[in-house]
Amino acid sequence: MPDKKIVLDEHEIPDHWYNVVADMPNSPEPVLGPDGNPITPDMLTPLFASGVIEQEVSTERWIPIPEEVREIYRLWRPSPLHRALRLEAALGTPARIYYKNEGVSPAGSHKPNSAVAQAYYNKQDGIKRLVTETGAGQWGSALALAGQMFGIEVLVYMVRISYEQKPFRRSMMETWGAGVVASPSDQTQAGRNVLAEDPTSSGSLGIAISESVEVAATHDDTNYALGSVLNHVLLHQTVIGLEAKKQFAIVGDYPDMIFAPCGGGSNFGGVAFPFFADKAAGKSVRLVAVEPTSCPTLTRGHYAYDFGDVAGMTPLTKMYTLGHDFMPPGIHAGGLRYHGDSALVSQLHHEQLVEACAVNQLETFEAGVIFARQEGIVPAPESNHAIAAVISEALRCKETGEAKTLFFNLSGHGHFDMAAYDRFFAGELEDYEYPEEDINAALSRLPQVD
Repeated sequence: MPDKKIVLDEHEIPDHWYNVVADMPNSPEPVLGPDGNPITPDMLTPLFASGVIEQEVSTERWIPIPEEVREIYRLWRPSPLHRALRLEAALGTPARIYYKNEGVSPAGSHKPNSAVAQAYYNKQDGIKRLVTETGAGQWGSALALAGQMFGIEVLVYMVRISYEQKPFRRSMMETWGAGVVASPSDQTQAGRNVLAEDPTSSGSLGIAISESVEVAATHDDTNYALGSVLNHVLLHQTVIGLEAKKQFAIVGDYPDMIFAPCGGGSNFGGVAFPFFADKAAGKSVRLVAVEPTSCPTLTRGHYAYDFGDVAGMTPLTKMYTLGHDFMPPGIHAGGLRYHGDSALVSQLHHEQLVEACAVNQLETFEAGVIFARQEGIVPAPESNHAIAAVISEALRCKETGEAKTLFFNLSGHGHFDMAAYDRFFAGELEDYEYPEEDINAALSRLPQVD
């Protein structure tokens, strides 16, 4: 019987992060300032810690992980790699299915991999407070935990629809000492502007980013921390894929296809980028980002320069976008409701080096229930997207007889998402495919860049 769980010792936690920029065939597109010219690292100092800025612009393949960060990682890392033997049997597939369980972290998701690193670098710079946004609450929870570890105050602007849908995520953040505000709020000008136009706004990550950036830019003791999208965040998350490569080597297997949910890109980049290094060296491996049909950034968005937030306070990044003022519906996978994507993921997708697909909400919950009933873990709604894509591919293998190795990142557990499962069982959830005319309208308002 194959091993059900492949576990590494604590001393095998990676001591370097992997920077995909070193293996990209083309240099990343520059980030632009308000004048249309590329920004310089010093322009980021009002928002970010110096160590984070260095990583954001680095082209080095390997970035050392500080020992203080690795010590905290030991609370839950290395995370286990599981062989989904029961799921394979239930599907009757010849495919071998593996998943990395990032739900074992204290915050219940992959997000602390970057939160701990960002809190460390801000502590080094003497920063007293961090402000951030969160969608489903995983990132806010992770930063609240990390802030507590390093004695830094944390303020979280939580997208209002998730604030209302997931009250226990808010409770978790407050338990770790963070302040949590429903966004849009009346505490910032960006929030007040949105509420003036729509007092009942359910919010979006783009709005919450605007509020967070405004607070950081107007307070000298406060820095901003982002949980996805930016290069340094995806860099920190590569501990996932680096550990997985060691674990696959132990069992003498290697994935033919890798799947991960993709909203801003931290989850996908974290698991896929270390394997991209092999792909760049000539190895055959398919890397698939899975997104919701209601927020189809990679599959239906436009590759263009756009703001990262609604108010247009951030620099311009070239990415797949649905338009910075895109307002996604209130699906339960709150972490995937972002209008844009990581510049690195976007460029690799544009160059056809990584793939993307979109799945409907009902299909994702059906997949999550199948997985839970076979493997015992109730997945987060975001993770269900990858599970749905894996099940689809495993059934395809059943038809063709191919014994592929399929690997996905179980980015977090769904213990704070049971209200969403209740609505699914009650038949109250529905599929939502974003109308083409609404996407075109949002894209028509993209900033004009020569």
